[in-house]
Amino acid sequence: MSLPGRWVCTAALLTCAALVPASRGASATQAAPPAPVLPAIADDDVLAIQVRLDRAGFSPGEIDGRAGANTRKALSAFQRARELQPSGRTSDAATVAALRAEGEAVPIAPYVITDADLAGPFVPMIPGDLMEQATLPALAYTSVLEMLSERFHASPQLLQQLNPSATFATVGESLVVPNVTQPPGESSGSREITVIVSRDGSALGVRSPNDEVVFHAPVTTGSEVDPLPLGNWTVTTVSRDPPFHYNPDLFWDADPSHAKATIAPGPNNPVGVVWIDLSRKHYGLHGTPEPRLVGRTESHGCVRMTNWDALRVASMVAKGTPVRFVE
Repeated sequence: MSLPGRWVCTAALLTCAALVPASRGASATQAAPPAPVLPAIADDDVLAIQVRLDRAGFSPGEIDGRAGANTRKALSAFQRARELQPSGRTSDAATVAALRAEGEAVPIAPYVITDADLAGPFVPMIPGDLMEQATLPALAYTSVLEMLSERFHASPQLLQQLNPSATFATVGESLVVPNVTQPPGESSGSREITVIVSRDGSALGVRSPNDEVVFHAPVTTGSEVDPLPLGNWTVTTVSRDPPFHYNPDLFWDADPSHAKATIAPGPNNPVGVVWIDLSRKHYGLHGTPEPRLVGRTESHGCVRMTNWDALRVASMVAKGTPVRFVE
């Protein structure tokens, strides 16, 4: 999304204008672009596998059409849950058949851009410096493309590849998008499930009372300087669209000139769209403005996942839900 590298980076400052709405593109009197032809996608195509994993609750993270580490981990988790050999291979015929049998047959679907999509507000750019971020009234999306990419759990590059002629700025424009399910809304959650975060596996699993995996997602967990605090914790609160209370004293690599600051809510907020607070002080499970880096970079000890995966976990937990950090 917007921030290069780790979300706590102190990259060169970027000038950021006030929040502005996106261009409306074609006027209402112009003819709507023709509906796209949905391409045929084979069941063993990586894109189809990623979409079906996402729908089955075994998130590959950002859907990009590539068989990367997060997809292989999600496949292995799905295979173990379905009592298949955990090969992690997208060419595994038994796994492809099992995913196909999960239900939804079509991995991509049409979508038409609406007035609401273009209404914004949008931020022209997000500065890398946290003190600069604190001057913004909201950490909103930077474009319609970024917003739709997150809505459909996809990389912007994939949406552009699926829609090479799209402007992503025209009301009525027809697109082809991954056929994912949207994160559930707020719910009461449960204290009967258990959330397990694996440091070495860079993965989060939610297990039912009978120890079945009901959700899996890639995560980023700590670093050598700020390692994941192994142990047993519990959920204390769930905050949606949270502000980020920046305290440079808690970051070993903070700029010495920084002071405490509050960064406004939004999907490009350093903790994304949800914060799941834990009984371990200063630690939580949360979203991120950089979904492409989940599972690939380091954090300051907290558990970072894509915004859509964080929302799904938030809908499953409640105050008192056990959370285990393991090797």
